[in-house]
Amino acid sequence: MSREFELCPGRRVGGEQPCFIIAEIGQNHQGDLATAKRMIRMAKDCGADCAKFQKSELEYKFNKKALERPYTSEHSWGKTYGEHKRHLEFSHDQYRDLKKYAEEIGIFFTASGMDEMAVEFLHELDVPFFKVGSGDTNNFPYLEKTAKKGRPMVISSGMQSMNTMHKVYQIVKPINPNFCFLQCTSAYPLQPEDVNLRVISAYQSAFPDIPIGYSGHETGIAISVAAVAMGAKVVERHVTLDKTWKGSDHQASLEPNELAELVKAIRTVEKAMGSPVKQLLPCEMACNEKLGKSVVAKVTIPEGAVLTLDMLTVKVGEPKGFPPEAIFDLVGQKVKKNIEEDETITEQAVENHVKNVKC
Repeated sequence: MSREFELCPGRRVGGEQPCFIIAEIGQNHQGDLATAKRMIRMAKDCGADCAKFQKSELEYKFNKKALERPYTSEHSWGKTYGEHKRHLEFSHDQYRDLKKYAEEIGIFFTASGMDEMAVEFLHELDVPFFKVGSGDTNNFPYLEKTAKKGRPMVISSGMQSMNTMHKVYQIVKPINPNFCFLQCTSAYPLQPEDVNLRVISAYQSAFPDIPIGYSGHETGIAISVAAVAMGAKVVERHVTLDKTWKGSDHQASLEPNELAELVKAIRTVEKAMGSPVKQLLPCEMACNEKLGKSVVAKVTIPEGAVLTLDMLTVKVGEPKGFPPEAIFDLVGQKVKKNIEEDETITEQAVENHVKNVKC
């Protein structure tokens, strides 16, 4: 069982805790504060636990030439990549406004710190946990500095190898034990054959003392629901208000009806996981009474006869008698009274009848 820790105030993850569902708004807000608030409200209304953004201090995330690179994509918000990113980047004051709004409506708020200075700001903003995007998972100085802040961490593993993830664990664990890994493939949208949900099991084996989750970029909800059935304790999915909007992430995002259905499906799967103990349940009693079979006399059996297998068969009987699994135990037992053909074999008819047989 994965170790539990408090990811947000009053909300633990891991172990038998409910899956923590992150609605990744990212930069799907189109650079508009009002739209961002609508998306936070949507995440709350759909039942997500957390609304998450992406915060960058652009001069620390990109070098000058990267910001000056021409950006002619249909998704571009400017002539250069820098202009594009500046259009989508909220200011510190806007982030404070968004966090306040999230708190007012009752949903946790955080962001991926996309560079070290962004992490500094998010720490000042007092987010409950840091999200480490896949692009920084192999950025070991960044990881070390982030871990030293002492806040819980959720670390995606897109574009990484198992060897790298072992190194990440070795760096973070001694500094900050409160973190989890998310299986992730960094493609938008993600094709099913590239999801590799079995990595969740590999992570659970390799890192048994931390929760494991899933960050998905596929279309639909089936794969994310399957991840929860495999034990994912955190699920992150990109969300949007409209998949046709300009922006490269919208196509791999969930619209409100899909997010609501995902949350509902995850909570249903969690209920269905139930207990590992296999036994007759109270809800099965009606079916067992109606259709559960009993050992029945195949022929007329006289008083004093010793039962043999060819005297017995199994049918739905009235009244109930010995259950089918007791048939071999009945062989060799002596009957105390005449039993008619097709009559149920009951305990009262058999000497030294089999005790403690469970239905």
